[in-house]
Amino acid sequence: MTKTFHTIGLIGKPNHEGANQTIELLYHWLTGQGYEVLLEQRVGKQLEDVEAQNLPLNELGERCDLAIVVGGDGNMLGAARVLSRYDVAVIGVNRGNLGFLTDLPPDGFESPLSKVLDGEFDTEHRFLLQAEVYRHGELKASNSAVNEAVLHPGRVANMIEFEVYIDGQFMYSQRADGMIASTPTGSTAYALSAGGAILTPNLNALILVPMFPHSLSGRPIVVDGNSEVKLIASPEMGDRPLEVSCDGHVTLAALPGDEIIIRKADHALRLIHPKGRNYFEVLRSKLGWGSKLF
Repeated sequence: MTKTFHTIGLIGKPNHEGANQTIELLYHWLTGQGYEVLLEQRVGKQLEDVEAQNLPLNELGERCDLAIVVGGDGNMLGAARVLSRYDVAVIGVNRGNLGFLTDLPPDGFESPLSKVLDGEFDTEHRFLLQAEVYRHGELKASNSAVNEAVLHPGRVANMIEFEVYIDGQFMYSQRADGMIASTPTGSTAYALSAGGAILTPNLNALILVPMFPHSLSGRPIVVDGNSEVKLIASPEMGDRPLEVSCDGHVTLAALPGDEIIIRKADHALRLIHPKGRNYFEVLRSKLGWGSKLF
C-alpha cells in the first residue's frame, strides 16, 4: 500500500515532561513502521533516547508532509503560524487543557493515528490573520495570527480610543480597553471570553469584539472574512504605548496615531482530523454543554 505520508515532524511543548514522554513514544512507534521522523530542535535537544535530526520549525515545514504537535492549543498556535506557510498537514496530540485543536489522546494514540496514516482523515483549511502596524504610511511591524489579533494598551486596565473602518468605510469610534479581531478558529478563545459569538470553522468571517467598551452599544459584529479591518489609534492619547497581540504570543508595538490593518493572510493552516470528528461534540465536551434530552 502506498503511504499517504513519508516524512513526519514531531513538535512538542519544551520543558514539559509529559509531552517529552509522548514524543519519545511517537518517535519509536513511527520509526518502527518505516517513517522518516524529524524533531523540532528545541524539543529534540531535551530527548536523550531519541536519535533524530533536529531542525528549526521552518525547515520542518519544508521537509515534512505531516507535522504532529504534542501539547496544548497554545503549542498548536505557535507551530501553526509557521507551518501554515508550507503545504504540510498538521494534527495535534492533546497535552494541554481544553484542546480545541488537538484531537489525539496522549495515551492510546496508536489506533486513531494508524487510521490517519492510512489515509482515513478529514481535512480542513483554517485561515489566518495578518496584522500590520503603519506609522505615517510606513510599515513598522507585522505578524500572523491563527486565533486573533488584539489592539490593547501597553498597561493593564487602561482605556484607549480608536476608530474602526471596514473596507475603507468608517464604522464607529470606540472607547474601550481594546479590540479583538478573531477568526472562526479563535472565536472559542479570547473572543468567547470577551462575550463574542462562536463561529463555526467553515465560515469565511471575522468577528470584532470590543473589550469592556465604555458604551452599552458596543457589541460584537461579524463581517465578511475577506474584509480589511483598519483600526486607527487616536492621536489625542499622547505618547501612551499600545500593543497589537497575535495569539497572545507575538506582540507588535504601536503608538497613538498608528493605523493597524488586519486582513486574511495569504496562507492557511491545513489541519487534519481523524474520521468522524464532530465539531459540536467537541464544543459540548470542552464547554460543558448539555447532552441530548431524548
